[in-house]
Amino acid sequence: MTMEPEVLDALPADDSESEFQPSTEDSFAHQVLALIAQHRLATTPQLHQLISPEGRRQTTSTVLNALRENKLLSYTVLPASNGTRAWYLTVRGARVVAGWPELRGRPVQPPSGGTEANLRAAHTLTVLRAHLAFLRDARARGDEYGPLDWVPEVAHRLPDTGGEDKLIADAVLHYTATAPRRLQYRAFVEVDRATMSSERLSRKLISYARFHDYTPMAPGRRGTVADQAAMLAWQRFYPRFPRVLFVLTGTGPDALQRRINDLRAMVAGHPLVTQLAGQVQLGAAVLEDLERHGASGPLWTPLSGPDELRSWMDL
Repeated sequence: MTMEPEVLDALPADDSESEFQPSTEDSFAHQVLALIAQHRLATTPQLHQLISPEGRRQTTSTVLNALRENKLLSYTVLPASNGTRAWYLTVRGARVVAGWPELRGRPVQPPSGGTEANLRAAHTLTVLRAHLAFLRDARARGDEYGPLDWVPEVAHRLPDTGGEDKLIADAVLHYTATAPRRLQYRAFVEVDRATMSSERLSRKLISYARFHDYTPMAPGRRGTVADQAAMLAWQRFYPRFPRVLFVLTGTGPDALQRRINDLRAMVAGHPLVTQLAGQVQLGAAVLEDLERHGASGPLWTPLSGPDELRSWMDL
């Protein structure tokens, strides 16, 4: 069976909508459209931080309004936000960006309107907050990590057991540290807003453990010695299995610590997850700490072994 990472959701291209193209590939408008296509939904301040944190905020607003006039973007005003706008692609905008090189393999389904955008906003914008925490830290460190190096909603098929057939990571992070030596990192990132039970959050580790051990077999074949030596599913896409990072927010410090403790208990108590932890780095941190102190700081609790705080790169 062919395995492919899937980015939810798909929208077919429409050549009739291709008449708009930014003047140059690196234009501000091009960047805005590509980023909103990648990240689904973003506020004006978030887009400003993604593209031009040292520039004038008015430039970002001017470009966004021009794209709205061209019917490529729309926005919804977030509730209880003092008028903060969250921007999303229109159907026309999604068709314009279809096929852009930086978005190849990452088609998106734009919201049908403001109501759907509002329903997506809480989780989508929190995931983007986590990305911005890594991005600000990478810029300060001089590492190679850009606005498009965080790919949201990446799905992989799972073996047909356990009542679910896909593992959907909130994001996959692609990061290159440049000092003290050049190292490349990948991570599955799960952003938890404390909207699900702690037990359900911890069960995600079982899904990652299942994916780690999954070897697809050709349809109609039974497991043989040759099948067991076949390539693991994840090896089709990653040189090493990405580390798994949980970023927690949405409740008080004591409750967040209990959720981290429950993740550690799952690692210690479930044989498949214990096996995963012996081969893959697993960690958890609080989003507000990452934003306040920098994502690479000693803020991450390893989910196995001693619980002393470390950098996510040193789990």
